[in-house]
Amino acid sequence: MNLLVPSSPFRLRALVSGGAVVFAMLAGNAAHADTTVVMAVASNFTSLDPYDANDTLSQAVSKSFYQGLFGFDKDMKLINVLADSYEASPDATVYTFKLRHGVKFQDGTDFNAAAVKANFDRVTDPANKLKRYNMFNQIDKTEVVDPYTVKITLKAPFSAFINVLAHPSAVMISPAALKKYGKEIAFHPVGTGPFELVKWDPAGDLTVKKFAGYWKKGYPKVDAIDWKPVVDNNTRAALMRTGEADFAFQVPFEQAAQLQSNPKVDLIASPSIIQRYISLNVNQKPFDNPKVREALNYAINKDALTKVAFAGYATPADGVVPQGVDYAVKLGPWPYDPAKARELLKEAGYPNGFETTLWSAYNYSTAQKVIQFVQQQLSQVGIKAQVEALEAGQSVARVESAQDPATAPVRMYYIGWSASTGEANWALSPLLASASSPPRLMNTAYYKNDTVDSDLSKALLTTDRTQKTALYTDAQKRIWADAPWIFLVKEKVVYARSKRMSGAYVAPDGSFNFDEIAIK
Repeated sequence: MNLLVPSSPFRLRALVSGGAVVFAMLAGNAAHADTTVVMAVASNFTSLDPYDANDTLSQAVSKSFYQGLFGFDKDMKLINVLADSYEASPDATVYTFKLRHGVKFQDGTDFNAAAVKANFDRVTDPANKLKRYNMFNQIDKTEVVDPYTVKITLKAPFSAFINVLAHPSAVMISPAALKKYGKEIAFHPVGTGPFELVKWDPAGDLTVKKFAGYWKKGYPKVDAIDWKPVVDNNTRAALMRTGEADFAFQVPFEQAAQLQSNPKVDLIASPSIIQRYISLNVNQKPFDNPKVREALNYAINKDALTKVAFAGYATPADGVVPQGVDYAVKLGPWPYDPAKARELLKEAGYPNGFETTLWSAYNYSTAQKVIQFVQQQLSQVGIKAQVEALEAGQSVARVESAQDPATAPVRMYYIGWSASTGEANWALSPLLASASSPPRLMNTAYYKNDTVDSDLSKALLTTDRTQKTALYTDAQKRIWADAPWIFLVKEKVVYARSKRMSGAYVAPDGSFNFDEIAIK
């Protein structure tokens, strides 16, 4: 692991690109103090195209470059960003947006209604095969009314539409850049955000610098950010202790107390909507048997898991949708009962257990602790699980890009999800609707329940809260009983921030907000 050299007033950094060394002057000149912030994160970024990324981290860091029509504040309440206002038709199928004036993309082109149309036309074209297609495929057409008015017509009423437009994937990319770079736009981000790209090494750091033409006057308040993937928990914590990083997320839970006692560091722990679970490929034996899936839920001691892997900064999952997301229903948690697990395995025809594989979508230290703990717990009921923590690229290749459900190699898959729209639709449909299996979305259990599918569809056709509550409640109860996942924990958001830095925080969905980031 290469550690950062502490920043100095003037930095000339050597950047490696395509085998050549390119020098980038981040500070501008020696007379201007360089305010470069170092943000240490737990894994690599899979893509800088938010429409083609499924992981929260990649979409969070893409806020450096990109903004959408709407967003969320610290409490997950909707706010306007590039949209000044909107109106919806009485039947909630036509939305008309008035756009912010005077905004330019980082390549100098204007943000306007044509740009909105270009972005939504791109993601709603199935030929582009973007991972977020299913999030926007309810759009029938996007029309330019005038340069700063755009009209979106939906195929059917969709009661969560504005929440979807606030999701971090719903960003505005420069149409000129889309035309220039095509499928390579993931390596050449051009948006309306506060920073522009200096360099990205997909296996390492991402460096961004202040966008001089940013529409929000006086911002950003720092010159550059160095986003540094640091997989090892100890190294990430060490960077905070030595002052070589200004911000760290995720904080290694076992080192939280030590960081809290550091006079130069603020440790923040806050509630989240991040749910951790293990999906079970129900297409494949033995996970096609519901008794096996029930047995696995009984086999894991979730209270012990919160202590072993999360140092107490988590609670056992008590439902399919975590509390804090609208329409969440409390249903559990599943109790720890290894005797019941062995009994169910015997009834399912596996009295001696079975062998399987357990992959993790992450390879940072906490995730490794989770899958090792689960491996040990399963062994006590006769199940031998070979565990592997995947690199980001491996997760995309082996799991997210699988084309045929019948031959998908995933069996047990440890992952997490946060419903970044703040509404139950995005906590359920991408993960558990039958139409959401990879490569479209993240139903890595390949779960299918016709009644659940119907509930989820009907919930989007009504704005009546009583009806929506009944439909989402029925869906969650059926999913809980079917157990396509091992329901593990809801973790807290725990992060460290240098006392010299302000204006950056981790939102309840595990994303970042750094609009107000500043150095004292």
